[in-house]
Amino acid sequence: MSKVKEHIVVFEHEILRVDKGDKKITPDQFEALERYYGDGVPYYKLINKGVQFNEHVGVIQIGNILIEVLPKADKNAHSETEDKKWRDLLIGMLRAVGSFDIKSTSSSNLKIKPNTILDLYFELYVKEVEYLLHSGLVKKYRKKEANVTALKGSLQFAKHIQYNITHQERFYVRHITYDVDHTLHFIIYKALKFLKQINTNNDLHSRIGSLLLSFPEMPDVKVNEATFDKLHFNRKNQHYQKTIEIAKVLLLQYHPDVSKGRNHVLALMFDMNLLWEQFVYVSLKKKSEVITRVTSQSSKYFWKPKNGRRTRMIPDIVIESTHGNIVLDTKWKNLNGYNPSPDDLRQMYVYHEYYNAKKVALVYPGKNENSRSGTFVGFDGNEGDKHCSVLLVDVDLKNDIKSWQEKIKENIEGFIKGIFI
Repeated sequence: MSKVKEHIVVFEHEILRVDKGDKKITPDQFEALERYYGDGVPYYKLINKGVQFNEHVGVIQIGNILIEVLPKADKNAHSETEDKKWRDLLIGMLRAVGSFDIKSTSSSNLKIKPNTILDLYFELYVKEVEYLLHSGLVKKYRKKEANVTALKGSLQFAKHIQYNITHQERFYVRHITYDVDHTLHFIIYKALKFLKQINTNNDLHSRIGSLLLSFPEMPDVKVNEATFDKLHFNRKNQHYQKTIEIAKVLLLQYHPDVSKGRNHVLALMFDMNLLWEQFVYVSLKKKSEVITRVTSQSSKYFWKPKNGRRTRMIPDIVIESTHGNIVLDTKWKNLNGYNPSPDDLRQMYVYHEYYNAKKVALVYPGKNENSRSGTFVGFDGNEGDKHCSVLLVDVDLKNDIKSWQEKIKENIEGFIKGIFI
C-alpha cells in the first residue's frame, strides 16, 4: 500500500510554489507536474517555480503527496472545518449528478468515511468487484491453442510436427474453451493491482488484498482508450458496466513516472463549471406545477453557410414552464458585486431571441438577496422588452445536498413566477 506523507488542500485558482508559501511542493514534485502538464492536462497552468490551479477540482496524487483542489464560492480562509464543508459539498454534488452511482446494485452501502473523492472512487470500485465475485464471474467462449494429451478441436499440423515429433502422445490443437479469461476480467484485474499500489486508505487495504486472492490471475494487458471503445455490453454482462467505467477512470488517469519511478501521477479532476451546470439541471428535473420540462444542452442552428457545416448555439438549461420558455446559463464563479461579462450578456440576448424566451438568467453561486435584473438596450438607446437576470443561489454548507437542491429549485421557480426578480 502506498503511504501518503503529505496531504495539501487548496481551493480552485490557488497557487502552489516550490520556493515560498505556507504550502510548498518539492522540486521533484514540481517536475512531475511539469511533465504531466506536457500531456495537455488542463487542470492547472505552470508559473515561475509553481503551478496555479483553475476551475478544475478534485485530487491529484504525485508519488506520496496528495493535492486536493476544492471548490470555493466565498472569501473564508482555510481551516479544517471550512475545508471539510467544501469537500462534503463537492462529494455531494458529484453523487447528485451521477459521478458516483450510489443507487448501483452493489454500492448502496459504502462503509468508509472518505477523506477525499479518491477514497470514494476506490471503495466504490472495491464494492463493485466484490459484488461481481459474489454473483459469479461471466464466462465467454474463446479460441485456444494448446499442446494436449487428448485430441480435441482441430489439429494444427505444422505446429504439431514442430512441437511433438518426439512426443507422439501429444496433440497440438486449436479448440473452443469456455472460461473467465476475457478482456473485461483483464481490465478489472489490472485495476485491482493498480489499486493495491496506489491506495492510501487503511480500511480498504485488506479488502483489496482479499479480492486479489479471490480473483483469478489474469495476464497483464496494455490498456488505452481504444481498449474500452471495443467493449460491448449485453444482457449477460450489463452488470459489469459500472465496474468497467470506474476502472477506465482510474487506469486512463494514471501517468507513471518513467524517468525517476518515484512521482507517479494519478488525477481525478472535474470541471466545476460543468459540474455546477449538471447539478442545477438535476435539481430542476423533477416536474412541478410551474416546471413542465427541463432539457440540458438543447442546441439550435443559427447560421448556415452556402458550403460547409452550420453553426449551433447550446444554452446550458432550457425550461418549459406554465409561464413560458426560460433559458438559464450557469457559471461557477463569484461575481463579487460586478456585472457579468459582455460576452455572457450577448449570449443571453441571442438565447432570448432564438428560444422565444419569456425570461433568461445567468445563474451563479452567491447570496440570493443580491440577485438582480437588467434590461437589454435597443439600437436607439432606449430600454427594450428583453430582460436578463443575474440569479445568485445561496451555497448551503450547513444542510444536506438534497435540501440544497430543493432550495435551488424553489429559488428558480420563484424567479419563473416573478416572486424573485
